Amino acid sequence: MRPFLDRVCVRVGRVSTTAPTPAPGARPTTWVDGAAGSLFDLDNLPYGVFSLPDEDPRVGVRVGDFVLDLAPAAAGDMLEAAHLFEAGTLNPFLAAGPRTWADVRAWLVEILGSESERSLVEPALVPLAEVALHLPFEVADYVDFYCSLDHASNVGRIFRPDAEPLLPNWRHLPVGYHGRAGTVVVSGTEVRRPRGQRKAPDADTPTYGPSTRLDIEAELGFVVGRPSALGEQVPTGAFAEHVFGVVGLNDWSARDVQAWEYVPLGPFLGKSFATSVSAWVTPLAALEHARVDLPGQDPEPLEYLRVGDRAGYDIAVEVELNGEVVATPPYSSMYWSPAQMLAHMTVNGASLRTGDLFASGTISGPERGQRGSLLELSWGGREPFTVAGAERTFLEDGDEVVLRYTAPGAYGRIGLGEVRGTVLPAAR
Repeated sequence: MRPFLDRVCVRVGRVSTTAPTPAPGARPTTWVDGAAGSLFDLDNLPYGVFSLPDEDPRVGVRVGDFVLDLAPAAAGDMLEAAHLFEAGTLNPFLAAGPRTWADVRAWLVEILGSESERSLVEPALVPLAEVALHLPFEVADYVDFYCSLDHASNVGRIFRPDAEPLLPNWRHLPVGYHGRAGTVVVSGTEVRRPRGQRKAPDADTPTYGPSTRLDIEAELGFVVGRPSALGEQVPTGAFAEHVFGVVGLNDWSARDVQAWEYVPLGPFLGKSFATSVSAWVTPLAALEHARVDLPGQDPEPLEYLRVGDRAGYDIAVEVELNGEVVATPPYSSMYWSPAQMLAHMTVNGASLRTGDLFASGTISGPERGQRGSLLELSWGGREPFTVAGAERTFLEDGDEVVLRYTAPGAYGRIGLGEVRGTVLPAAR
């Protein structure tokens, strides 16, 4: 792609030059109706895949309550990257790498921020209410980590009340497991209650049937763009060279199935039936103002896991159950950073592929109202919490869970989209 600052393009017989640079300290504004000052202003611009009735899915960018259809907009501006947006997935664009990501973002800020571009770009805007949203990228591999000190400590206290809550390895490496990429679904997809083996603590043998302890985990997912070669280690400092952006993520969990199966190899069927992600992928570039220091790591990690300042992210999460907010987990409290997750995931030479997804594990803070799973909110089902005047522990059929995410942007808060799912009864 030609750097947009150097371009002079002819569109429909008109000559367009770049918009003037705003004065220092001035806030760029967009001409898109209702978008200025919203969670989806120029300092956000997340990517997704959408379709209109009877049309194939293609790549778009959200601005306010509109989707910019990128293929015609980019083709009309004669951008070399235009063909990347004709696909029904973000993967070709993700694979193009950081230079293309940055150039396209700069071009988007220009065309959506300059009134002189309006007549040419506005025809490519589609109201969000008129589109269907799809899984934004093809998931190559999926890894889920366990990076919240508060969550890991809570789980340890729930299941091992007479022992140390953290296992010996937890403060030395980001613990994780390899999940199932094929059951990652987009926000809005209904989730059917899984069946499996579960064994009651006082029973001698297991039984088979629908999970009775269905749970959610509020997490943040990271989407890999640029791959790495087999045998190559990706250092913490190369995080932004490989990771394009983030998605909200709900790691649905059947706690009774998980408790019976996980020894000795970890989660399997209790996790693999569904993982929901947001329809919008927020670029790391939009989260630059959300970067914060980690809370502190003791002992100091081994050299390959060391990071500098501002390795964490200040992202606020809301967990809503049937229309009522039941928890507000803070991502800023996470012990292990995403750069450390990536470094550990590849330290043995495992390769990255475009579309790889890795998740943070449950986000929980130190307060009860900051717990990112129902397991913690109900303390293993022993301490019910209240929703709409009724005592609750785990999910019931018909429940709707919505996870919402916001973060500081360059000029205000930005939205990372939402992750929505409704529980269906188990299959007969």
